[in-house]
Amino acid sequence: MKLNHVKGQLCLVETKSDTVKELEKSYTCIMKERMNEYGIDSLMDAEVLSLLTGISVETMKKAIEDFGMLDLIKYLNSLNLTKAQSRKLELLNLYHKRMLTSTHKEKPLLNSSSKAGEFALTLFTDKAYECFYTICLDSQNRVNKAVAVHEGTINEAPVYPRLIVETALTYRANSVILSHNHPGGSLSASQADLDVTKRIKQATESIGIKVMDHIIIADDKFISFAEKGLL
Repeated sequence: MKLNHVKGQLCLVETKSDTVKELEKSYTCIMKERMNEYGIDSLMDAEVLSLLTGISVETMKKAIEDFGMLDLIKYLNSLNLTKAQSRKLELLNLYHKRMLTSTHKEKPLLNSSSKAGEFALTLFTDKAYECFYTICLDSQNRVNKAVAVHEGTINEAPVYPRLIVETALTYRANSVILSHNHPGGSLSASQADLDVTKRIKQATESIGIKVMDHIIIADDKFISFAEKGLL
């Protein structure tokens, strides 16, 4: 609301922003009533996020249409949110990531390429840029530690085998699984991927640490070098 002078008198005039706020408030009440009557499952994705963050349903609908649910966190700067709203989405994303990884708290067993791939997927849930992980395994193929050893594409900034060796020794690895993502969506192993894997294998095996696999992640899919015969 704002004050306007009309014939020498002050009067209240409803502004556009006030109207929008009232509509959003009404929509929130409707969502809550529907949730109470029909259950939480009756809410759309945008409505769930709106209730949790205070961001308008229309903003959330548009963001989901433009970027998708899984990639919202990557495009916070494009959503024109307040700092508090952005922080709420970041906290939700962090909680989601920790839920995904919670099943791996008790030293998960990675004794197959499929298990290694599923575990690696949880490492890249919010990575909009290329990142390289070393997953350190004990003698029973259980995870000691998963460490991000490098950020940036392999072509632009090579992953030095020395970093992998240092990480493996630090976390007492009996063997390691390598993993990196392709944000562009391609699951194909590039020549750079093959070359760096070969160099890392030579470096780690010289000190008795075997490279068990190299997992490439793209979106929610993965490929295994071991399965493809690329190791």
